[in-house]
Amino acid sequence: MERRNFIKNIAAFAALPVAAPLLAAVNNGYIKPAAKILLRSSWQTVNIGDIGHTFGIMELFNTYLPGAEVTLWPNNLENGVDVLLKKSFNKLKIAEGKIDAEGKPTTPELQQVFENCDIMVHGSGPWIVVPADLAAWHKQTGKPFGMYGISLVDADVAALSLINKASFIYCRDTASLDYLKSLHSKCPVTEFAPDATFAINLRNDQLASNYLQSAGLNKGEFICVIPRLRYTPYWKMKGLKPTEEEAKKYMISQYYKDVDHAKLREVIIRWVRETGLKVLACPEVIYQVELSKEILVDPLPEDVKKHVVWRDKYWIPDEAQSVYAQARALISFEMHSPIIAFSSGVPAIHLRQPTDTRKGQMWADIGLPEWLFEIDFTSGNQIGDALMEIHRDYFSAKKKLAKAKDFVTYRQKKSIHRLMDVS
Repeated sequence: MERRNFIKNIAAFAALPVAAPLLAAVNNGYIKPAAKILLRSSWQTVNIGDIGHTFGIMELFNTYLPGAEVTLWPNNLENGVDVLLKKSFNKLKIAEGKIDAEGKPTTPELQQVFENCDIMVHGSGPWIVVPADLAAWHKQTGKPFGMYGISLVDADVAALSLINKASFIYCRDTASLDYLKSLHSKCPVTEFAPDATFAINLRNDQLASNYLQSAGLNKGEFICVIPRLRYTPYWKMKGLKPTEEEAKKYMISQYYKDVDHAKLREVIIRWVRETGLKVLACPEVIYQVELSKEILVDPLPEDVKKHVVWRDKYWIPDEAQSVYAQARALISFEMHSPIIAFSSGVPAIHLRQPTDTRKGQMWADIGLPEWLFEIDFTSGNQIGDALMEIHRDYFSAKKKLAKAKDFVTYRQKKSIHRLMDVS
């Protein structure tokens, strides 16, 4: 009788509106009261990687902290990102504002967020992007803060006092984690957690379908290729004159531009001639729209060029992910298009340039070292061999991808749960 009554009571509870989030929290291993999180992210919108950071971590919060109340403190929500955020996460709050010279919020909404939120989380990025904002949070509130899924660069040693005050730092690559450990910081939690973009789950299938149809690209019958200069010319995208340092870096980029991309063109030629399938040259960053035509498409032999489609406009992650999901594979000098393709179950090869941050190491860290190539020590033939192996034994490639995805999911789930232990 008691057992029947217990089962009956459980069934009645499960039918209540409040039961679903509570049961989800228990099932995901999280039973603490809901936290109020201030998320510092959305660094810029000129590349789909920086856009993807926010969408990825919001998916993680929704999945593993279903009761959390999240407020985003963004840098930039242009290019339609604000609309996409509201559509994707209708409960997400946004607080605009900056920090003044005294470390105080400049808007009432940001001040209120400082007062109400329990914890501040610095989202994924190439380094500690906003150390002054983290310092202001700590000074004004005394509440915990940390960084999730970031890389570190040597210059971050200047923020060591801030690092020592952090409650957690999750590095997205083990090279950054090793560097962090070499600093002997006092941060109690210093661990590995993949870039939050791995959790991205965006789609605009209709827009992607329309584009693919107009471009003559069929599902599973094309690869995506993405170029990159060794130093991203942000000054050029903003219509500014370069500083002396930026001008030097641009000269370096121009020197290596053909050297690097000749190897990717070799792969394109081999793919087309051996498979008869197509190629989509597309961007991750706005400037790469023109770059992909100049350095990947135009120099190709005529028999190959007619099988190559040039994407002549920038896009944001919902369309990009829907297109990548239709590809056979992806090859990119950039890091986040491979991550977005990975999230859609599409094999991706990353070509790392020595001027990039430590983030490329994460491809090996998650179990895909065979698909990571240091461009200075790699031939086009080696990259082509890896691509053709993926194509010939697609079942094995997908199996390898699934194993890596399980590992990423495990690390992200565990780290998000532990992250909240400090709140």
